[in-house]
Amino acid sequence: MNWGRLIFVLACGIYIGGTLMYAFNHAVSLPDVHFSNSTQECVKVINYAEHHNYSCEHLPNKYYHIWVE
Repeated sequence: MNWGRLIFVLACGIYIGGTLMYAFNHAVSLPDVHFSNSTQECVKVINYAEHHNYSCEHLPNKYYHIWVE
């Protein structure tokens, strides 16, 4: 059995799995920002992460843009 190859494959698998988990966690924690369809201005911000305290006056760099009436 080639231990070096096995360790390399396991390390790559752990790295790829960790990267996917980080990306998923980041994606689900992005806030929803609701914009009015008629005025095109921010109506409200829904924060999902505890440490986020974004508002219409303080928008994050990345968010989910949602049109509302």
